[in-house]
Amino acid sequence: MGPRIILYTGKGGVGKTSVAAATARRCAAGGARTLVLSTDPAHSLADAFGVELGSEPTEIGGGALGSLYGQQVDTQRAFEDSWREVQQYLREILEQGGVDPLEAEELTVLPGADEVLALLELRAQVESGRWDVVVIDCAPTAETLRLLALPGALGWYMNRVFPRERRVVRTLRPVLSQLAGMPMPPDKVFDAVERLHAELAAVQELLTDPARSSVRLVLTPEAVVVAEARRTLTSLSLYGYRVDGVVANRVFPPTSTDPWVAQWVSAQAQQLEGIASSFDGLRVWRSAYRSGEPVGVESLHELAEDVYGDSAADGADPLAVVDTPDPISVERVASDEFVLTVALPHADKRDVDLVRKGDELVITVGSHRRALALPSVLRRCLVDGAGLRDGALRVRFRPDPELWMRQP
Repeated sequence: MGPRIILYTGKGGVGKTSVAAATARRCAAGGARTLVLSTDPAHSLADAFGVELGSEPTEIGGGALGSLYGQQVDTQRAFEDSWREVQQYLREILEQGGVDPLEAEELTVLPGADEVLALLELRAQVESGRWDVVVIDCAPTAETLRLLALPGALGWYMNRVFPRERRVVRTLRPVLSQLAGMPMPPDKVFDAVERLHAELAAVQELLTDPARSSVRLVLTPEAVVVAEARRTLTSLSLYGYRVDGVVANRVFPPTSTDPWVAQWVSAQAQQLEGIASSFDGLRVWRSAYRSGEPVGVESLHELAEDVYGDSAADGADPLAVVDTPDPISVERVASDEFVLTVALPHADKRDVDLVRKGDELVITVGSHRRALALPSVLRRCLVDGAGLRDGALRVRFRPDPELWMRQP
């Protein structure tokens, strides 16, 4: 089946990297061949371990640590196998337009290259056969959501726009080249884009596999941080990713007699109650506030013991796969009615918009949008209403008489 994949994300500054590193440390000490990979451009993973890490898996420690490796994706390294042909074509266009060759080189760097390279490297490591566990130290939440939405966004373009453009260019390439005065893209350019699309689609399949992949949110018990974590849970569900746990980090001990700390304890207690209710059904781990950052393998070991507890305790195994509901499901509720359910925990109905466009359902939640390809049975149906209730969007469909008797 392949390695267990766990992604950690959260608002910047909540200790996300430390928790990811501590989790990897615990997995390796338990005998699992473990890679902790950072997609965060800040590259603080090396700082957490107190060692140098490069663009290839680097062994960390040894002996009691088991097989523990760390890697920071080098976003400066071009992914030439997927993009060389496209860059060459774009450079030709720009240079013919009078752009300086050096400037043309800079302008042909793919927007979002950091995210693309991180996803491709993740897939390469998962499929290498070297690891039992791959822990991902993701960038802060905004960048992570952009990262995880990328395969779906490119997939929409490839399925809806790209085939038509390719057919037109292939048919009219000689005429268009003469009229435009510049070369039309050759087939190898289209092949490169299709290859990139296939690679990213494979990444999305890995990260949405319920048997081995999940996302965990790291937060501190503060109102602003918890509110962002709720929104992140909504957006991740929209894109089809499963969240199976929350780590409440830097919790003040309730036994302190210091008045200043006592105020923090009271404020955090209210937020912890809200976390328990907001993330009902998910595991919630806690770690105590420390006087200093956990740096080095021994400090990370202590953090892991604090988060996951004794090996016999409930939730002590960070590798456990929790049976969480499918974010998207279809149910036949009557002979002439189907219901499509999309989990959107904490979504406000004022922020939700729904549009049917052909064989797709375009769902917008705040600033996030997903074009959801409908299964074949719903493509032959009409939307009969929708409602948001109990953290789930339910869209009702009824058969279209003109299409229902046709074969899918």
